[in-house]
Amino acid sequence: MKPIVLFCDFDGTITLNDNIIAIMKQFDPEGWKDILDKAMSQEISIKQTIGSMFALLPSTQQEEVIRFALDNMQIRPGFAEFLSYCREQQIQFFVTSGGIDFFVYPTLLPFGLEKEQIYCNKSNFEQAQIKIEWPHPCDEWCDQDCGMCKATLIRSYPAAQYTRILIGDSITDFAGAKLADFIFARSHLASECSKLDMPYYPYETFFEVIEQLASLKTTL
Repeated sequence: MKPIVLFCDFDGTITLNDNIIAIMKQFDPEGWKDILDKAMSQEISIKQTIGSMFALLPSTQQEEVIRFALDNMQIRPGFAEFLSYCREQQIQFFVTSGGIDFFVYPTLLPFGLEKEQIYCNKSNFEQAQIKIEWPHPCDEWCDQDCGMCKATLIRSYPAAQYTRILIGDSITDFAGAKLADFIFARSHLASECSKLDMPYYPYETFFEVIEQLASLKTTL
């Protein structure tokens, strides 16, 4: 049996809420809704969307933004148990997040994940406005300008050698889902998969993912 590698989204997947949108709603900088509208109509990329939104916030609000993000965080039920299951079953687990380091790392710290297991974007508060940096860009096969490119990471684990599983909730997970052997989807990702008749397993909690994975492993 090929080893299983699992790629898990953060915002709206590990967490119940979309933390970037929650930050924008809370601080409500002028113009952020226009940027979001362009993103939803696919006029601009995810990288452009996130970078442009945070550029509307002054770095002087760093502490307030971080405090709000962490206080607002809600973890999806079953996540701790799911990580324990992955460790017991020797399933490689990676967080693949379009979110930002200042809320992703602190939120995941209690769960015992190594930093090398977490892929996300970086924040820079050294300039007048908050700047987002992109340590995990798209490879030559991706032209989506993702910022944090999930498909690029998945491609680094060849299908001939690994069983690749994706868990997500958003259209930003869709490019990666096209490469995965198995998909766990909810919300917008589930809708996109349904449109193209791509099979997926629905979930609302990680307890459901554990149950389905346990069943799936018996067939691999």
